[in-house]
Amino acid sequence: MTAESDYHSAYSVVIVGGGVAGLSAGIFTARHGLDTLVVDGGDSIMRRNAHLENYPGFPAGINARLLLEMMENQADGAGCDRRSTEATAVEAKSNGFVVETASDDRYHAEYVIAATKNATDYLTDVDGVGIVDRGKSYVETDERGRTGVEGLYAAGRLAEKPHQAIVAAGHGAEVAVTLLEDDDRPFYHDWVAPEGYFTDRGRELPPGVEEIGEEERRRREDTSRETLREHIAEPHPDDQQTHPSLED
Repeated sequence: MTAESDYHSAYSVVIVGGGVAGLSAGIFTARHGLDTLVVDGGDSIMRRNAHLENYPGFPAGINARLLLEMMENQADGAGCDRRSTEATAVEAKSNGFVVETASDDRYHAEYVIAATKNATDYLTDVDGVGIVDRGKSYVETDERGRTGVEGLYAAGRLAEKPHQAIVAAGHGAEVAVTLLEDDDRPFYHDWVAPEGYFTDRGRELPPGVEEIGEEERRRREDTSRETLREHIAEPHPDDQQTHPSLED
């Protein structure tokens, strides 16, 4: 068994990959009260996108790196920790997993969500993980993102989901909800309702639901508009990546 002194920090969930699937998953697990760490090597394919189209909520599209930045801020606000480094190994233990990074840190986790694009080398030492090679590497999962190893999940492209950003983001959320169900937590609705929507009908608030009055609703709406303005007021300092084959 790994001694506590053998790892840097302990988390309920460590997510490997800081693209839309990993960040989406982290928002859900952190908001539901699980200590969550996102380990991001900075190689999300979204960073190569010149302009993201077909992502709901942005009628004229959006700068892909700006979307990632906004999702990072949302994950931070939800309570996620984030580390800018690559995961180099995941090791299954009797009491969870140990995730090692290129920064020589070791993190203990009850659960791990693998959400890298196609990188699977950090999973090679985990018995029971099925790796599929179809020109690119994928992880075998069931329909909810569970791998053959209890407590280890895969989300987004790595789980053979379609290439679209919105699909990857949605699957990250679904995998997080699956993890919460497997952790025997109440279903997380993630819904803010008008004051009295449930309680005035004699019903208890479902898990993840809160009721707010008109004053609080307006305050949150004002905050959301101001936050969005801050993000889009100036052109994003575009650090667009190119395909590795085009680099000098």
